[in-house]
Amino acid sequence: MTKTLPTRPLGRTSLELPLVVYGAWAIGGRYWGATRDAAAIDSLRAAREHGMVAIDTAPIYGYGHSERLVGVALDGAAHEHLILSKAGLRWDDPAERGELAFEGPGPYGRTTRVYRNSRPDSVRLECERSLARLGVERLDLLQIHWPDSTTPISDTMGALAELRSEGKVREIGVSNYGPDQLAEAQAALGDIPLASTQPRYSLVHRKIERDVLPWVREHQVGTLIYSPLEQGLLSGKIGADHRFDEGDARAGRGSFQPEARAAINACIDASVRPVAAAHGVTPAQAVLAWTLAQPGVTSVIAGCRDAAQVAENAAAAEVTLTAAECASIDAAFGALNLGLSD
Repeated sequence: MTKTLPTRPLGRTSLELPLVVYGAWAIGGRYWGATRDAAAIDSLRAAREHGMVAIDTAPIYGYGHSERLVGVALDGAAHEHLILSKAGLRWDDPAERGELAFEGPGPYGRTTRVYRNSRPDSVRLECERSLARLGVERLDLLQIHWPDSTTPISDTMGALAELRSEGKVREIGVSNYGPDQLAEAQAALGDIPLASTQPRYSLVHRKIERDVLPWVREHQVGTLIYSPLEQGLLSGKIGADHRFDEGDARAGRGSFQPEARAAINACIDASVRPVAAAHGVTPAQAVLAWTLAQPGVTSVIAGCRDAAQVAENAAAAEVTLTAAECASIDAAFGALNLGLSD
């Protein structure tokens, strides 16, 4: 029997998103090590059974691989899902236009340069390629992945508005934008509501509490939180003896080094596990519930590489923490000062 998760409206739009959205970054493979396509497809199909019917993907996730896997998994059932994708990170523009974002291993093992490119023609091309990979006629939400300092925001929003008028995009959003950029995007869209922004936010990455969350609350813009579990670090499952797969870039991040990992796990043990135990849930579910309880948060995006992760993450949508429980977790992590930059 298919479950139905609680939903919230996405800003001032007609979109209703489940509180937990399927995050398809990890199944793309780049950054996360070897992909397991069969398990990923199983997890995508399991997501529908657990009510996680919104799927967040992007062309850059595995250089198209994530979107292709989503397309395979949908298998004629796209109408039962909300498909959320992005544009603005190009690895395949021969002219290499835009602002260099990063350089690293790309398709076929070649070193690849990825550019922030939000030019109107590039956004249109990415949208059309995403539609083809996903096997759908319309994206429910298309977000600009990162700000591009070489392209006026008004030009980018104009291109998105055109795609919306053509029926290729239902709603328009952005990702990793600051308040001034959000205001500029909404002004450029005019009467079209800016549906969402997708910022990074977690118990150990709190910057948006100072600026983005107050802005979205005031202007009724939705927020889709990415990395609420800090790529698994806040799940309580990555102990001192954990060994990462070859190619898993988390091994090189400061937050995953032994000293930082030990401090974070100690904080989880002291503040999250007692709350989780009181509700009969896992620490990861308690952390997702804490994130969902923060004012201004619409939904959290949770990565799922197999069906077991789908079931655990989806169930977090039905966990409600008390104000006192949220405050105790908040206080414990608020006192944690790791000096991390990643």
